[in-house]
Amino acid sequence: MPIYPLYALLFADRGLSDGQISALLAIWSSVGILAEVPTGVLADHFSRRSALVVAGVLQAGGYTLWALAPGFLGFAGGFALWGLGGALASGAREALVYDGLAALGAEDHYARLSGRIMSAGLLGQLPAAAAATVLYAAGGFALATWVSAGLCLAAAVLATRLPEAPRQRDAEDDEPTYLAGLRAGVAVIARRPGVRHAALAVAILNGFDALDEYFPLIARDWGVPTGLNPLATLAIPLVGAVGAALGGPAARLRSATLAGWLGSGAIILGAASLWRRPGGLAAVAVFYGVYRLVLVVVDARLQERITSASRATVTSVAGLGSEVSAFGLYAAWAWGGIGLVAAVVLGAAFALPRLIRRPVSAAAAAR
Repeated sequence: MPIYPLYALLFADRGLSDGQISALLAIWSSVGILAEVPTGVLADHFSRRSALVVAGVLQAGGYTLWALAPGFLGFAGGFALWGLGGALASGAREALVYDGLAALGAEDHYARLSGRIMSAGLLGQLPAAAAATVLYAAGGFALATWVSAGLCLAAAVLATRLPEAPRQRDAEDDEPTYLAGLRAGVAVIARRPGVRHAALAVAILNGFDALDEYFPLIARDWGVPTGLNPLATLAIPLVGAVGAALGGPAARLRSATLAGWLGSGAIILGAASLWRRPGGLAAVAVFYGVYRLVLVVVDARLQERITSASRATVTSVAGLGSEVSAFGLYAAWAWGGIGLVAAVVLGAAFALPRLIRRPVSAAAAAR
């Protein structure tokens, strides 16, 4: 979306402080926390494809509110709609992909396909950044916001064409009600340590995805002018896309190796925070590529451990943890900037080997 590389700058342009911007992001996460699990259960109970369609419509509504009421309250309301849409998509997207592969007997390809999907999404930021530059020059923040709303609606229309595989229900899911689906999803996490640990790892790592929101502010603080900001940060999603694409081949790496890569990326990020020059964005890009690679692998290790029809619910529970984790990142940014964020990532790297192991078969996961 063209507004992605611009909206933090839009908030700053409207006079919002760093604390207010972090408050907006916290509102976004709060809505996600409240809606994450209920929307995951709804996706399992009704339709994961429909969840993605409604998610696009809600995100478009959020951008529309930004365009019509560009102030703190309008931005907060827009984030609330976006957060609800994000919660609907979270869990439903992964479940739709994994179960579609499982229906073909090709679930072993999930990590590779997931990495490619993530890579395509990150590469999409490149034309979005170029469009943001053109749209900002032609019509300012308002034009970029309206175009983004239109693109969300177009994505919602395309989502109606996605295939959805029929789902087999476990004994835990015999009663086709909302509460039964919620109980079944929670039971999978509670009774299977491998699922529980992998879900915690996904929650911690996905929380760092909130750092995306600060890339334009990092570039600005390191001396990049607003007009060039979208182009200056292009390398970050590009390297992230490469890292995500390598997630498939990296799926069999040992946990300690993955942790070592993530820890090295955190150290590089911390070094860049001390330099504070435009060239430091290259170091941010290196960190981001490593982070995306590790995230793909950890997500795959969670999905392969889920054997029930409550896949979207279980993934949404991990997503709920991600929203809580994002609050930690917001707080780290507010208190210590990118340097403290790097330290938090380094701590997560040390914990990673205890949370994930080499992939196991579905049969082993069920034991």
